[in-house]
Amino acid sequence: MKNILNKLFEQQRLTKSEAKKVLMQIAEGEFNTSQLASFLTVFMMRPISVDELGGFREALLELAIKIDLSDFNTIDLCGTGGDGKNTFNISTLTSFIVAGTGNKVAKHGNYGVSSVSGSSNMLEFLGYEFTNDEGTLKRQISKANICFLHAPLFHPAMKAVGSVRKELGLKTFFNMLGPLVNPSNPQNQMVGVFNLEVARIYNYLLQENSTNYGIVYSLDGYDEISLTSSFKLFTKNNEQIITPEELGLKRLKQSEIFGGDSVKESAKIFVSILDGKGTDAQNNAVLANAAFALKILNKNKSFDDAFEEAKESLLGLKAKRSLNKLISN
Repeated sequence: MKNILNKLFEQQRLTKSEAKKVLMQIAEGEFNTSQLASFLTVFMMRPISVDELGGFREALLELAIKIDLSDFNTIDLCGTGGDGKNTFNISTLTSFIVAGTGNKVAKHGNYGVSSVSGSSNMLEFLGYEFTNDEGTLKRQISKANICFLHAPLFHPAMKAVGSVRKELGLKTFFNMLGPLVNPSNPQNQMVGVFNLEVARIYNYLLQENSTNYGIVYSLDGYDEISLTSSFKLFTKNNEQIITPEELGLKRLKQSEIFGGDSVKESAKIFVSILDGKGTDAQNNAVLANAAFALKILNKNKSFDDAFEEAKESLLGLKAKRSLNKLISN
């Protein structure tokens, strides 16, 4: 690690193979807490390169406990986190809405690091028990249309740096890696990122495989479609800027999608929305994200049709039934 740190402190970049090797060593517990904190901090102070993120990704995927969900046409809806906006759990709610439409969701997630409540915090609070047992996960996705893959159970490297990330309380390159390393290798993906630079790196990396994907970034800093501003959408063959008004939706204030100051407050908002009692602003934010997820699954579907399908899932309480089935299985 000393040689790697010296190289990084001299403002040099890691090659793809160097990045892969050092992350393999991290997973094997070869470094102490101070070394890990120093290593993570470097990438908070300068942009990560495509080769560095690609090498880290290769290491995580190689080491991951794999789950075979290839019998299903799955989608993952996962944000990088790290936008510092502290919204309610939009991507997690979106996942249940998409599951409520009958589509299969393999949701990858973790505890919040730079936010009050990550997807794992929320599901754990609501009574879900994390597992990496393939039989259990297959049963859940069959019955509830969704299963949840808690990252530390599948990625030893993430587990190895969990305490350091929590102590730092800031976004690290592991936030960038989360959506790229779903251990079930879903065929479809909708990813939210916290800046345009990361969006472009994602676009480059995801184009290397056959994944059908969309990458979203709201231009005022959210790692999801927030409706508080225009957002950028990258797909395999296109990129565009879309305004809320183009979608026939009202532009929101940041305060309207605030997630609360504790997991308990976030859970109250989460359950209220799933119960069909969300505000128009809260509903429209999650429905816009769900509609674009449905469009990723079916590129011929119009936004209006996808939005109505998502709305029926939410307000018809199909999304809520998916959550209840997931927790009871």
